[in-house]
Order: sequence, then C-alpha cells, then structure tokens
Amino acid sequence: MSDLPLRLLVDAQLPKRLARWLAAEGGCDCLHTLDLPEANRTSDGAISNLSVQEQRVVISKDADFVNTFLLHGKPYKLLLISTGNITTNELLSLFQQHLPAITNALQQYSYVELTRLQLLVH
Repeated sequence: MSDLPLRLLVDAQLPKRLARWLAAEGGCDCLHTLDLPEANRTSDGAISNLSVQEQRVVISKDADFVNTFLLHGKPYKLLLISTGNITTNELLSLFQQHLPAITNALQQYSYVELTRLQLLVH
C-alpha cells in the first residue's frame, strides 16, 4: 500500500463538501471542479485531461465518463457514484464506511463503482 495520499477530482454533480471531507477526514489530495478556473463549467474533456496529467481519480455520477474511460482510457482512473438521488449526509456516510476499500481498490483497478449497497470493481 502506498504512503502517498489518494489524488482525487470530484465532479460538479457531487457536493464540494465531499471534497472537503475527503481532504480533511480521508487524508486525500482532493480538488472539486469548483476549485478549477472554469469551476463547474469545466468540460468533461478538460477534467479527463487534468486527471491524466496529475494522476487524479475522477469521482463522478456522470456515466459519460464510463464511455470515455472504456473507449479512450481517460480519465486516469474513475470512481463512479451510482447511488441515484442521495443526501450529502448519506453520501458522506457511504464514503466513511467504504473509504479504506475504495482506496485499496483504486490502487489495483482503474474503474470502481460505489452503489448504495456495495463497492464494485470493473
């Protein structure tokens, strides 16, 4: 297991509070799209390119990232959130429960999915 912090980029449909929690409680090097120059208007292509350049895992609910990952190998790595509509507190609780498993999975795999019930590796 690596001693380096997990490098993450949280996409626009997910709350900035998740990025702050991942940095503070999870010890991750985490950005939210709101931290980028174009904020939540940052294109998926720009997010994918930044992910590859900085070796950041994109965390998104956007299934378009799955298609570009499978077809083009971008972003660098992907954590797809497949929970449907969920409160921020419920989302944070899921991350709190699964963060060690998410970290371990992303060290070995490039595409991981978090549902309300489980963590899937693809």
